[in-house]
Formats: sequence, C-alpha cells, structure tokens
Amino acid sequence: MKGCEVNTRLLYRLTLVSGMLECLLFAGVVFGYASLVFVLKEDGYFSEMCAHDPNSNISLMETGELPSDCPSQDEQFSLVFTIASFLNNFLNLVNGFLFDRFGTMATRMLGICLYTTGTLLVAFSDAAFALMLFPALSCIAVGGILLLLTNMQVGNLFSAHRSTIITLYNGAFDSSSAVFLIIKVLHEQGVPLRPTFLAMSLCSIFHVARTFLLMPRTHIPYPLPQSYTYGVNCGKANTYNVEQIERMRETTVTLSQDSRGKDDSTRKTTLVLSVDPFLCAERSFRSCVRSWFFLWHLLWLSIMQLRHYLFIGTLNSTLSRLARNDPSLVSRYTNAFAMTQLCGVLCAPWNGLILDRHKGKPRSLGETEQDADLRSSCLSLFLTSLQCLLFSVCASIPILPLQYLTFILQVLNRSFLYGGNAAFISITFPSSHFGKLYGLVMSLSAILSLLQYPLFALIKGPLHGDPFHVDIALTLLTLVVFIHPLHIFIHSKRRAQSRKNKADDSDSSEAKL
Repeated sequence: MKGCEVNTRLLYRLTLVSGMLECLLFAGVVFGYASLVFVLKEDGYFSEMCAHDPNSNISLMETGELPSDCPSQDEQFSLVFTIASFLNNFLNLVNGFLFDRFGTMATRMLGICLYTTGTLLVAFSDAAFALMLFPALSCIAVGGILLLLTNMQVGNLFSAHRSTIITLYNGAFDSSSAVFLIIKVLHEQGVPLRPTFLAMSLCSIFHVARTFLLMPRTHIPYPLPQSYTYGVNCGKANTYNVEQIERMRETTVTLSQDSRGKDDSTRKTTLVLSVDPFLCAERSFRSCVRSWFFLWHLLWLSIMQLRHYLFIGTLNSTLSRLARNDPSLVSRYTNAFAMTQLCGVLCAPWNGLILDRHKGKPRSLGETEQDADLRSSCLSLFLTSLQCLLFSVCASIPILPLQYLTFILQVLNRSFLYGGNAAFISITFPSSHFGKLYGLVMSLSAILSLLQYPLFALIKGPLHGDPFHVDIALTLLTLVVFIHPLHIFIHSKRRAQSRKNKADDSDSSEAKL
C-alpha cells in the first residue's frame, strides 16, 4: 500500500510536468502569429493582392521585388488571425460542454485531431494556396485551447497550490507563442516551413501517449479523494467524477449536521445561514450565468482580450510604420516581441501566488474556504486591470523604442489575464460547471473580439494607417474593467460584516439561554 502511495505521487508529478511541456510547446503557438507573418510574407503568401493595391509601394513592384508596405496583404493576414482567435474562444462553449459531458479523453482526442490537421495544412500550403491558412490557423488555435482546457484540472491534484498551477499552465500557454519565433529563425537559416510543421504534426504521438497514460478518462475531482489514481497505476484506479464527489460531499455535510447535539444547533444554524447563495455547490448552471459575478467577469475579460488581440493582429504593420518599412528593424522588434512571450510562464505563477497567499492561514469565524478564495482574488483582478491600462497607454504612444516596454507589459498582463480568468471561475462556481462556464465566458468574449477586424480596417482606411485615435478609445474603454475587482471587494466586505453580525447575534442568544 505504501508503494502505491509513492507511485501515485510520482504519477501526479509526471502529469504536472508533462502537462507543462504540452502547454509550453504546443497549446498557444497561434499567438506567436506576428513571427509567422514575417515568414509568410517572405514566402509570398497573399502577395498577388499587392499588384492591385493602389497604396502599395509601386517603385519596389516595378523592380520585381515584393512591396514592403501592402495594406491589402496586411489586411488578409489580419483576417486570418481574427478568425483563428475568434474560433479559439467562441468554440470554447462547445468545448466546455464536451469536456463536462464526455470527460478528458474524448476532449483531448478531438483537440489532437484538430491540432494535427492544422499543422499538416500549413505544411502543405504555399503562396499559390495561401487560403489554406484560414482553416489551418483556426484548427491549431482550437486544438491548442482544448489541450489547455483539459490540463487546467491538474491543479486539483495539488490543492494547496491549485490556483498557482492553473495560472502556471496559462502562462505556459502564452509562452508557447515563442515557437513561431523558432520557426522564423530556422527559416532565416534556410529551413522551409514544410519540415518544421511536419515535425509539429509528428509530436501528436506525445499528446496521444499522455492522454492514455497520464490523464484520467473522465475528470480530476476537487477536493481530491484519498488515494485517487488514474492511468497506469499499481492498483485499481479510483476514477471518480466531479458529480460523484459533490454528491458525496453533500451527504457528508448532511450526516455531520444530523450528528450534532441540540447544544450546538444555534451555532450550526448561524454557519448555514452564512453560506453565500452565490457560492454554494448546488447552484444550477443558469443561476451561475445570471449572477453579477459572471457578468462583470465576462466584461472584464472581453475588454482586455480585445485590446490584446488588436495589438497582436496589427503588430507587424504597426512596427513597419514606426520603423519606416525597414525590414531589418521590423525583424529585430518582431524577435524581441517573440522573446518576451517566453517570459509568460515566469510571470503567470506570480498571479497564482497572489490567489493562494491565504492558504494555510486561519480563517475568520464562519468564513468558508471559498469565501477566502474569493476575497484573495480582489488583488489579482485589480493588478490585472492596472497592467492592461499601462500596457494600452504604452501601445498608444508612437515611439518605436518604447515598444520594448509595451512588449513586457503585454506579456505580463496576458499571463495574469488568462490564468486569473480560469482561476476565478474555478474559485467562484461549482466544479461540475467549470468546463461550461469557462467555455461560455470565452465564447461570449470572442464576439467582442471580432471588433478587431473593423478596427483594423478603420486604421488602414479612413485613418491612413495611424492607430492613435483607436488606441486612445481602447485605453479609455479599459477603465471599465476596474468595476469588476471593486464589485468583488464590496461583496467580500459585506460578507465579512454579515458574518460578524450573525456571530454577535448568536453569542447574544446563547448568553440569554
């Protein structure tokens, strides 16, 4: 039995490390699109549109070289990313239902098939079949987010560091965008796109092996049952699902209430009354969606995500404008941006440590673990909002050297944003609805992210390539996101005051008796 416990701990650690590698090397590569665009332009993708573009550099075209400034080509590349990023989020609603209904194995196999299809489509595309980029990048994006979705539950294996691991995985997801930087460097050394993307396709063997050996068939429950195992282990796997665990928890609570004596009835009533109806495990999916917590969180995510997507989708054209179409300078800044993305995996755990900072500390009377988790999320939400505001201000200033600071703030904020999003949902709502709620909030936020394409068209058209006015408008819009942490702070204060008043009333009643 002792040997089984050792093997179980080893299994948990292997799952954690392998999941980290999966998110770091594969899951979020689509967000390194700025590096890939540089390669695709050199290979002539969508270059035929420049011959009919009156705004392109005619002098270069007459010499037979590719134009350095071609708005129609930039618009097509922006559209590819817009569609991929939209589907990456919008289909999360379907992904969440699939994950909650069919479990980890079925969801991962779907994600692996999509991811492999996308990498193969890029591998066999060329300038003549540039339209293959639309389904290719979309498949890579959707397949990658499915891998992340199934990996975030690994945090349930380490309850004391649950939020830290969730944010760490989201940071690794962000850092994986640097994979396209590696492809860009290899391309500059003479390695074509085809062999690199074929190699990425072959890596699906790793994903499949991990699915069967190091992941559960259904879900990893929270709180974790004793001696919970899955995959290959020394004994029979205890493959509980989330619904079973919650039913067992409710039964335990009921028995504990029945076993209490009459002398403790007043105190127990006080504790039961102190349970927040917004935080109880029995909540329905509909009541979760209709809560103010969900609505403000959706707005918080949507606004900041739009700011990031527009920045990434227009980065290549923005750098070209600020660098006065100097290809070497654009390449240098593109490399710098991709390198900063590697730091996402280092930045994200900071947010997790903020969220988990109360773990192991005594709680006030009547305060549940979920209350304490929610209270600790206020600082995380506020810092994420502040980072986005600073990032948007720096991105709005048209000074090329300042963009180094913009890159740093962008990766810091992005790592906090998505890790904090997943952690907040896991903290606030029942585990049985995590996949659906995570998918729904990502899907609805994707609708607002579609604005990036008309905004890009506005910049390239009426604004003549100058994004200053759009950047200022988005910066002002970013101020709205501070409402969410303020709402959580006020709610936590009211909850604390309510607990104090009920405890005082209970003490007064006992004194009279």
